Amino acid sequence: MKFTPPLQKATLLRRYKRFLADVASPEGEVFTIHCPNTGSMKNCWIEGGVCWYSDSGNPKRKYRHTLEISTTPEGALAGVNTARANALVEEAIRAGIVSELQGYESLRREVRYGEENSRIDFLLSGCDGDCYVEVKNVTLAEARRGFFPDAVSARGAKHLRELQKLAGSGVRAVLFYCVQHNGIDSVEVAREIDPGYAEALHSAVSTGVQVLAYKARLSAEEIVLAERLPFA
Repeated sequence: MKFTPPLQKATLLRRYKRFLADVASPEGEVFTIHCPNTGSMKNCWIEGGVCWYSDSGNPKRKYRHTLEISTTPEGALAGVNTARANALVEEAIRAGIVSELQGYESLRREVRYGEENSRIDFLLSGCDGDCYVEVKNVTLAEARRGFFPDAVSARGAKHLRELQKLAGSGVRAVLFYCVQHNGIDSVEVAREIDPGYAEALHSAVSTGVQVLAYKARLSAEEIVLAERLPFA
């Protein structure tokens, strides 16, 4: 995923009201930008840290700039725009980077399914059957270990129940962790943050849900999924 034009650099001063952040340009101008992340962003940013933002080019938007990448307290880079995750995964599948999801003839996005009025991120279809892929963005890191979720996620547990029902009926179901963080070397469930999600994940995996985790390379020019990580 290339940024055209490249992202612009700033200093991240604060994040507040969930969707807002104040930044300072290299010239010292302070302004407010959109923060497209509904999670806690725990360990994802530091006051006074370097960040990068995109420019929509739309002067009619209340906040025309969007926070894309932040610097963590450990000096790593984290992609905090969760809306990028699905596009990154789709790009990686189509480019053949995700070897485990090759061999399908079509890819559809946001397809309704399940008993709880859900939409699957990707439905892959081929002559050998379908594959349902649910994508989650991972940015919470501690000691180079990535964790999901970073806050209690009833929606995440719901998706796991839906995937489990698919797997139990013999349909391939995949939970895909998109790791937008260059300081993460493995992924695991954040049991202490959301024990209910952890239990739902354990049940889903025991039923046949497959878990994949891929790590992105991040820069002001592009973000691209490039490396599979172990899931513990």
